[in-house]
Amino acid sequence: MATIQWYPGHMAKAKREIQERLKQVDLVLEVVDARLPESSRNPMLRELIGDKAHLLLMNKSDLADPQMTQAWQKYYQSEQQPVLALDSQHGQPLRPVLQAAKQILAPKLAAQQQKGVLKTTIRAMCIGIPNSGKSTFLNRLAGKNIAPIGNRPGVTRKQNWLKTKEDFEVLDTPGVLWTKFEDPAVGQKLALTGAIKEGLYHEDDITLFALDFYQKQYPQILQQAYRLSAEQLALPAVELLLLLTKQAGLRDDYERMATKFLLDFRKGKLGRITLDLPPVSSEATNPDD
Repeated sequence: MATIQWYPGHMAKAKREIQERLKQVDLVLEVVDARLPESSRNPMLRELIGDKAHLLLMNKSDLADPQMTQAWQKYYQSEQQPVLALDSQHGQPLRPVLQAAKQILAPKLAAQQQKGVLKTTIRAMCIGIPNSGKSTFLNRLAGKNIAPIGNRPGVTRKQNWLKTKEDFEVLDTPGVLWTKFEDPAVGQKLALTGAIKEGLYHEDDITLFALDFYQKQYPQILQQAYRLSAEQLALPAVELLLLLTKQAGLRDDYERMATKFLLDFRKGKLGRITLDLPPVSSEATNPDD
């Protein structure tokens, strides 16, 4: 399987601008995809954030496995990382995000009140990788369509300040990927969810990766979606893709079937799944406890 890489020039510029603007904000809002909360976290951005107050937002939770979302939240909380699970597409994130921001910044806000500052506008920076739902989240936060939206990576190209109905301002930044994926599976997961630009990976490779993952972690979803027998479900991923191609009436055009599969996945037609599994050693692996 080919190595996936993507690091356009505008992302290098975005990195520099993020570094410059960090001093102007009280808090960093890091938006990740709840289906792959760790794989969609840019290690370069985490390094830039450093000790700055930081809230992790697991967005697109409506597409993720709810039990795994709960498990990941427990894990991050055990790591002292403030975290919220959000469905920005259908929900209203302003109140929970603002409440969490005030809780994180409570010592700083209290210190300002002691100095006589009774009303403070919280300024935050929103960061994340491409296609994590960051623009949808910001538009919901602002209550109107300000940030450009597109179901593809690289839509936001410049930084913009967004104002909300509360004393809360957010700086939008372009999605930034990193230069090299140390684990090839990370690139495959990001390609599957649409975080990497089309044409930089082979769709059939990503579909085979996804089929293998479903077979191991969510076999019932795959079986129901494509009406597979137990014997068919157990086929190697390559043979299963060929079978699905024939069942879809595409003869031997497995590339078209791969494209269809990826579209179905990204539209949420193949169930709520989480591609990143919580660390085994964490209490997060027991979400019902």
